[in-house]
Amino acid sequence: MKDIQNQEDHRRINIKKVGVKTISYPITVLDKAHSRQDTVASVNMYVNLPHHFKGTHMSRFVEILNRYHGAIDIGKFHNILEEMKEKLEAQAAHIEMSFAYFLSDPKNTEGLKSRRYECCMHGSLEEENDLELRVIVPVSIPVEQPKKEGLPRSFGHWGHAVTAVRFRNFIWIEDLITLVETAIDAAQNMASMPGEKSMSVESLSQQIAKSLENEEAIKSFSLKVENLAEGYSTFAAIESLS
Repeated sequence: MKDIQNQEDHRRINIKKVGVKTISYPITVLDKAHSRQDTVASVNMYVNLPHHFKGTHMSRFVEILNRYHGAIDIGKFHNILEEMKEKLEAQAAHIEMSFAYFLSDPKNTEGLKSRRYECCMHGSLEEENDLELRVIVPVSIPVEQPKKEGLPRSFGHWGHAVTAVRFRNFIWIEDLITLVETAIDAAQNMASMPGEKSMSVESLSQQIAKSLENEEAIKSFSLKVENLAEGYSTFAAIESLS
C-alpha cells in the first residue's frame, strides 16, 4: 500500500494548519500551594506543513501525546512541540491545552470550598518557543440582600476578565489570578466611593492593565474585559506594547 502522506506534492501549495482537536486528556499543572494539581484538558495539536508533503498521519499527534501520559506539565510543552515538529517534519508546531483550575476558597463557609477558573496554555515552536497562558477570571458585583433570616449575602453576575500573558520569568497561575482579582477589588472600591460612577469595562480594564504592567515577570499581555448584560454585552480590550 502506498504511503500517500509521505509522497512528494508537486502542486507547491502549503498547508497552513493540519492536526487534531478537542482531545480530552488528563494533565498535571503546577500548583503553588500543593505543588501539583491534576485536571483534565481539552487538547488541540496542529502543525504547519511544507508544500512538498501531501499530508500527515493524524494518529502521530496522539502517539506523541501518549508518550507524555501522566507527565504533562508546563515544562513539558517544549519537549512535546520539538517532537511534533521533528516527527511530522513540520515548519512549525502548536499545542493548546484548555483546562479547569481550582483554588481553595477559605472565605466561603457555605457550599463549595473551591473556586474554578478556565485556563489555557498555548505553545508554538517555529524558530523559537512562544508560550502564552490565558486565564478567565469572573467579575461579580456584591449585592446586599434585605436583612431577612436565611438569606445570605449574594453576588450579582457582571462578567469576566480574559487575561493572556507571555512570561519574562516564571509566574504561578495563582499569582496571576490574585493579581487580576486584586485589581478588580480596587476598581470596585473606587466605583463605590461617593460621587463616582458605577464600574465600567473601560475603568476595570485600565485598572487590571496597570497591575499587569507593574508585574516584572510578565513580558507582554492582552486583556479583554466583558460585561454581560441582558440581550447584549459590552467589552474593552487592551494589549501591551512590549
